[in-house]
Amino acid sequence: MKKQTNVNKSWRLFPLLFVLAFFTSCVSNKKIAYFQDIQTVNQASLDSSAKYVEPTIQNDDILTVNIFTLDPESGAIVNQAPATGALNSTSTAATTGYLVDKNGEIELVLLGRIKVAGLTTFEARELISGKVREIYNKASVEVRFANFKVSVFGEVNSPSTYTFPNEKTTILDALSRAGDLTIFGKRDNILIVRDNDGKKEFGRVNLNSTTIFRSPFYYLKQNDAIYIEPNKARVSANNASQVQTIGIISSVLSVLVLAISLFK
Repeated sequence: MKKQTNVNKSWRLFPLLFVLAFFTSCVSNKKIAYFQDIQTVNQASLDSSAKYVEPTIQNDDILTVNIFTLDPESGAIVNQAPATGALNSTSTAATTGYLVDKNGEIELVLLGRIKVAGLTTFEARELISGKVREIYNKASVEVRFANFKVSVFGEVNSPSTYTFPNEKTTILDALSRAGDLTIFGKRDNILIVRDNDGKKEFGRVNLNSTTIFRSPFYYLKQNDAIYIEPNKARVSANNASQVQTIGIISSVLSVLVLAISLFK
């Protein structure tokens, strides 16, 4: 009689473990659609949107400076940019360009040291063009960021630091490069961390709403960091995984108890 009672108690554990595993393994898929306040295609227009402000050059930025002259050989001498040693997200090779030093200056062959920190690439181009005309009668100048990089981490499919060829980069561009959010990413509270002259700025945007297009953080700046928080489903999934592990261990122990009871 005692043996039969032990067997019944052991088998009672299995339905309990099954129910526990079933409910803890469920994951919610709510709040994953973007721009939910756009009801129809006919209403897909905004009265206002974020104003694009050109990013300014900062210390430790790397610039690509190309000077084009009528004499290709002369232009080649001026355009001897060094390899800076900075790495991008897709290559282990050093980025070629001019590093803005701690004084906010770059050094160009024949032109010497030029202070560019605090300027936009357009303003830097105009400044360098003025110095080039002192040497060459006809020349054109191109200035671009060589390391306009943005870090994306958290609940995205491919977290990494990405380098963009275009300085007019949006948060949607960065998330697309990172493979979009995972199903567990919190879409209504995305954090952007920005370095503004040594001071940290923090902004939040909501992908579920078109208000993101009016946010001052919609257009990114170099060295921005985007963090995607995990939603409750991720927390539940992690908890479910732990509970399932405990359930498996409990099942194994129950089988052992049952086996011992049968052989007593």
